[in-house]
Amino acid sequence: MSLRRPKPLLLLNIGQLLTVEPRSATEGPRRGAKLGQLEIIRDGAVLCVGGRIVSVGKTRTALRDAWVQKHKREILEIDCQGAVVVPGFVDSHTHPAFIDPRLIDFERRIAGATYEEIARSGGGIRSSVRGVRRAGQRTLADKVLGVFRQAARQGTTTLEAKSGYGLSVKAELKSLEAIRLASAMWPGTVLPTLLGAHTVPTEFRARPQAYVSLVCEQMIPQAARRKLARFVDVFCDRAGFGERDSIRILSAARQCGFGVRAHVSQLVRSPLTQLLALDPISLDHLDHVNQNDVVLLARSNTVATLVPAANYFLGTQAFPPARKLIDAGTAVALATDCNPGSAPTPSMPFVLSLACTHMEMSPAEALSAATINGAWALGIAGRKGSITTGKDADLAVFNVRDYREIPYWIASNLCCRTIAQGIEIWKAV
Repeated sequence: MSLRRPKPLLLLNIGQLLTVEPRSATEGPRRGAKLGQLEIIRDGAVLCVGGRIVSVGKTRTALRDAWVQKHKREILEIDCQGAVVVPGFVDSHTHPAFIDPRLIDFERRIAGATYEEIARSGGGIRSSVRGVRRAGQRTLADKVLGVFRQAARQGTTTLEAKSGYGLSVKAELKSLEAIRLASAMWPGTVLPTLLGAHTVPTEFRARPQAYVSLVCEQMIPQAARRKLARFVDVFCDRAGFGERDSIRILSAARQCGFGVRAHVSQLVRSPLTQLLALDPISLDHLDHVNQNDVVLLARSNTVATLVPAANYFLGTQAFPPARKLIDAGTAVALATDCNPGSAPTPSMPFVLSLACTHMEMSPAEALSAATINGAWALGIAGRKGSITTGKDADLAVFNVRDYREIPYWIASNLCCRTIAQGIEIWKAV
């Protein structure tokens, strides 16, 4: 897709316009009761010029606006006919740089094999490595772009995109280059993350410390020199890296100027004290946390990013303890974890539904967690996550009459338009 300068857009006759607008510039991510407090304008309108939001209000006020009347012929008007408009979803945890689905793992899991049993037998993350290492950069970029486009069809306008299936310096950097190439062909916003520390590759299984050194001394510095990523991530868990190695990797990332984040406590509990001391922008999964962990998270600036699609697909007994985290005051975000092994979905509406049905989150809390708090989890809340004057014109239009229908109608895509930086990137036929 060739990127172009967007025409002015005026969305009119919006049944419910959910702005999710911060009450102040210093508010920070939404916590506690504020997570469920939505701002709804009925019969709303949004004017977007130059890819930015320039006014938000009532339809009748927008139509009387002097600038709108003067430039009426230049403006593309979109009659929303009573539909719901929300901020474009901010999916703050995805793994799009892969080639093939993991169908053998899928069947083995159905037959009763656990995540770790599959990994030990050569499945799991390592089974995606061969395809990524063999693929050309353009082939991999096309696959990544396909994920971006699927996400856009369900209302997502901003994604964090991880590498992590190359597990060598060459293949990880190629993955980040592919993400960059795909990003240039998509009008949405992409924040790349180096996840070379996803697991120890097969050739290093007998000497894992050598792989940790490779990540710290070669992979991270080279990604920094080539400006290929915004963040560095690590899988800190029993199937990934221990606490000491994770701290070493993230410390090396900090020294190279990267923001840091981590997969943590997905399979078993991992201590959080030292990880939080590195001031990570986000800690993700958090299925297994104790009360002390909850207190530490609530006191921190770190966003807890929950990814219930992984729990659903893996068939785990428990889902992330969203209610406990929210009630304690933790900043909670929601993301898809889109990946070929444990969460093969780009659908944020599905994630919202899981949050409501399996994690005791209200529809309002889920929506805030998938928009403004997702933006905080990526450090871009000044530009994304709410329908606010001056922010990027990222909007999703849903063919429903009440925003609660977005998580209510499962296995249905009711998104009829997606607008990213003022450009319509999806429209239902």
